[in-house]
This record gives sequence, C-alpha cells and structure tokens, in this order.
Amino acid sequence: MYLKKVTLLREKIPSFSQYPFSIPAIKNLDELHFTQHVTFFIGENGTGKSTLLEAIADKCEFNTAGGSRHNMYEVYASESDLGDYIRLSWMPKVTNGFFLRSESFYQFASHIDDVGSDDVGFQHYGGRSLHEQSHGESFLSLFLYRFKNDKAIYLLDEPEAALSPQRQLTFLRILHDLSHNGRCQFIIATHSPILLGYPDATIYSFDEGIIKQVAYEDTLHYSITKYFLNHREKMLKDILADEN
Repeated sequence: MYLKKVTLLREKIPSFSQYPFSIPAIKNLDELHFTQHVTFFIGENGTGKSTLLEAIADKCEFNTAGGSRHNMYEVYASESDLGDYIRLSWMPKVTNGFFLRSESFYQFASHIDDVGSDDVGFQHYGGRSLHEQSHGESFLSLFLYRFKNDKAIYLLDEPEAALSPQRQLTFLRILHDLSHNGRCQFIIATHSPILLGYPDATIYSFDEGIIKQVAYEDTLHYSITKYFLNHREKMLKDILADEN
C-alpha cells in the first residue's frame, strides 16, 4: 500500500456543526488505516463515504470533478469541503492515479473529447471517444486502457453505476490484475454486493455514525441481496402489501 493512513485535523475544524464535519462518521473520525491493496467504503447515502473519498482525491491533487492531476476542467460544486482538513500518510508517496466520479463522468468524457480529438488522443480509452461508447463500455475502457499496472492509487466512487452484473465480474478481474502484485492501490466507494466480494479486501462501513471495519457477510449489501434471492416472493409481498 502507498496510502497508509488518513488523519482528520480536528484542531483546524472551525465547527463540527457545519457540513461536512456535521456528518456523524466524519465528526467521529480520528484516523483511518489502509492495510490492503483494495479498500471499500460502504454506507447509506449521506453517510460521508463519497465525501471522504473526494477529500482524499483532493489531497492527491487529482481533479475532484474526476480525472488525474493532468485533467483540468471544471464542474459545478466539485470542490472538496473536507480536503483542507485531512492529512495523508504515505510510504512511499505516489502521484500517479485517477479519481472516478461517476456522477460527473459525462463531463470528463467531454473533456477528453476536447483534448484528444483523434485516435492518438483516445489511445488511453480504447481508441475512440468515450461518448461513442455505451456508458458501461466507456467505464470498462477507462479501467482497461487508462489504468496501468504501475505505481498508482485509484479512487473510485460507485464504479458499478454503469456496469451490468456481468461487467462487474469483468471489473473484478481488472481489479485483481492491477492490484495483486502490490503496484496499484484501490479505494472504492460502492453499493455493489458483487464488488464487495473481492477477496481479502478491507470493508469500512460508514453507518451508525462511525467508520468501522466489517466482514463481507455482515454487510447489509450481502444479507439483503441474499435474503431477496432466497425469499423473493415473500419479500416483495411484504414490501408491496396494501397498507389498507
């Protein structure tokens, strides 16, 4: 691992009643350690996992709208509110990597069109514009051609957003190929029970107001999905029951 630890600089925070410091998981954060090449952030919407991931990207000097250090473009409200209040501990520090922000990937693809208007410019994305590929294809092109098996840290916010279940399995293979030799580190915020099944990964849950490590089988993603698949009719009957 390159990134070993994230520390919240609590003494610099003006008020814990202000966003994003008012988010319970952020408010209760002191240090977060990374001990595996693949780490997942999970939790309900609004629990702070994307906020912290974005702050890490900011401290890595990646474009917080999505991209690397070299992708210079702007998206409304893409600045990190937390980045100035965390410290990253490295061994060794790496500057190569990428921040995938699913919600602004369209703007990133447009940026790539602006700076690479020929096949050579698109060589890191499968040889053609990301806009000429389906949403899922463009994500896989990014993972296959832009991500390299070199010293790098990759920060991914909901990479499953554009991927079918089959393509998520493909992504797991890409994740393995890039991380198993220790040359790449991944930190991934996800809701996918498929991605969370990656072996030997650390899973940090942001639920219940604290950040804590959990086992795969103890995640709601696993238990809810398993229960639904095994008891689909009963679960749907309970959910869709007429309240009257």
